[in-house]
Parts: sequence; C-alpha cells; structure tokens
Amino acid sequence: MTQVFLASRNPKKLVEMRRILVEYVPDVEVLGLDDVTPYDEPAETENTFAGNALLKARAAVAATGLPSLADDSGLCVDELNGMPGVLSARWAGVAKDDGANNRLLLEQLADVPDERRTAHFTAAVAFAYPVGAGGTAEHVVLGEMPGRIIRELRGSGGFGYDVLFVADGGERTSAELSVEEKDAISHRGKALREIAPVVADVLTGL
Repeated sequence: MTQVFLASRNPKKLVEMRRILVEYVPDVEVLGLDDVTPYDEPAETENTFAGNALLKARAAVAATGLPSLADDSGLCVDELNGMPGVLSARWAGVAKDDGANNRLLLEQLADVPDERRTAHFTAAVAFAYPVGAGGTAEHVVLGEMPGRIIRELRGSGGFGYDVLFVADGGERTSAELSVEEKDAISHRGKALREIAPVVADVLTGL
C-alpha cells in the first residue's frame, strides 16, 4: 500500500480523501490520527484557513515522516462579515458542537431576509512532504462553494453546517445530497481534486 497521512479523526474526511485519491493512486492507504502514534496537535491560531491547514500539515509530517495532508474549512456568512470563518467549529463556544453552532447561526440570522442570507463554504487543503536532507515541501489549495443559509435544519448527511446550507443553483441542503453529488460541488471536494494530482505525483515518485 502507498500511504498518505490525513491529520484528522473524522472518518468521513478519511473516506472522502481516499475516494478521490484512489482515482490517481489505486493502492493508496489514507491514515488518520487514530492510526499513528499520538503527537501534540497544533492549536489553530492562524486567522486564515490556509494558515491553519499549513500549521497542521507541518506538524503532521514532522511527527509521522509521511506525506501529510491537513485541511481547515468553515462557513463564511456575508451578513456576519464573513464569520464564523475560521471559528466555524467553535462558533457557539464549544468545539465541534454542531447542534449548538447551527442553533446560534439561526438565531443570529433570524431577522435577516432571504435575499441577504448569502454565504459560502471555504476549504484550504495543505500538503507537506519530506524532501532532501530534512527538508519539507508544501502546497496549499483553496476551494469554495457559494450558496445561502436556509431557516430550518434539513437532511441527515454531511456534518457541521451542511443541514442549513443550500448551494447556488440547488434546492437541497448539502446534508440532503448524495456523497457523489456533494463531492462534485463542495468546497472540500474542489480543493481535494485540485491537490490530488500533486499528492499522486509525490506518492508515485517516492
């Protein structure tokens, strides 16, 4: 197996990464945080998605020695001046409490008319890998999915704010789309597809 490390414990992200990479590297094995020796994960202290993704990718390759991917993504709501942004996962104050985050967002937009409930998801994916004598090479790509925030939770798929977000040109939330439909238009899918050939070139050249 050809191994690449994704700095995540989210099984859906690991499956998504492998599903996209396997088109380029059929024998790829995507390892997650639970598959490697624990290490100190860096705090997401940067004020951009790209900065946070790079922090995590650098720490991952330093700890594992494997070609490493990391992502940071979030929801940017125009009426909230681009927030929650990099704070998306902890918007309600507790990290990764999707229910609380969604409830808070609905409360904040309660009086905002539909035409001003525009938003977009942004994803940054960073790839870092060992080169030469102790060196590291890095790549970062961004993907966006524009859309709008609806007024009620809909759907059971996806994660995070997917239950509230309808992409431009659609009527169903991201949480109501099939895996294939979401991959085709999602911010993360776009970013992963853009970086996949770079990852494949590195993996097949090792």
